[in-house]
Amino acid sequence: MIIRSSAPSPFGRKVKMVAKYLGIYDQLTVEAADTTNPDDSLRQQNPLGKIPILILDDGRKIYDSRVICEYLDSIADGKTLHPTESDARWQALTLQALADGIVDASILQVYETRMRPEEKRHQDWLTYQSEKVRRALDELAKNPPPLTGDITIGHIATACALGYLDLRFDGAWRKKYPVLQNWLKDFRNLVPAFDATDPMA
Repeated sequence: MIIRSSAPSPFGRKVKMVAKYLGIYDQLTVEAADTTNPDDSLRQQNPLGKIPILILDDGRKIYDSRVICEYLDSIADGKTLHPTESDARWQALTLQALADGIVDASILQVYETRMRPEEKRHQDWLTYQSEKVRRALDELAKNPPPLTGDITIGHIATACALGYLDLRFDGAWRKKYPVLQNWLKDFRNLVPAFDATDPMA
C-alpha cells in the first residue's frame, strides 16, 4: 500500500502513527505529495487534491485521514483504536473530531499568513480560527483524555494536534496549558510512535 502525504502534515502523521501503533507500518510505502503543484498526480488520485491518501494494492484509493485510519484498523490483527462498544466508540470519535478541528483551524491560520501578503491578511478571520483552537484546548485541559485505559484514535488525533501546534506555532500553547503538556509527555511514553513520526526528527 502507498500512503501519499508530506512530512509536516498532521493528518499524514496521524495515519503513520496509527500504522506504527497497529504494527502494520511495514506494509506501507510513504510517497511525498505536493498539494500546491498542479502537475502532481495527487489531483487525479484524489479530486480534492488533499493529503493524506492511501492507495491500495489493487489501485483503490481511500481518503481522508479518518477513513484511512479506520481502514488500517480494520486490516490489523490484535490492537484496535476504534472501540466497538457504543459509548467508548462515540467518545473516541468525538475526541478525534475535536482534535482534527484544532488542526483544521490551525492550518487555516498558517495559510492566511503564508499565502497572503501582509496587507491582505484578514485579522478577524485569524482571530476567528484562533478562538476555535483556544476553546478546544480549554475543553481538553478541563477533560484530558484518560491514559489509564485503551489508547484510541481520539488520543492519537489529540497528540497530533498538539504536535502540530508545536511545529507551526512554536509550542505557545504549552505556557497556558501545563495539564496538556504533562498529558502529551505521558502519551509519548506510552506510544513511541509519536516520536517515531516526528516531522522534525
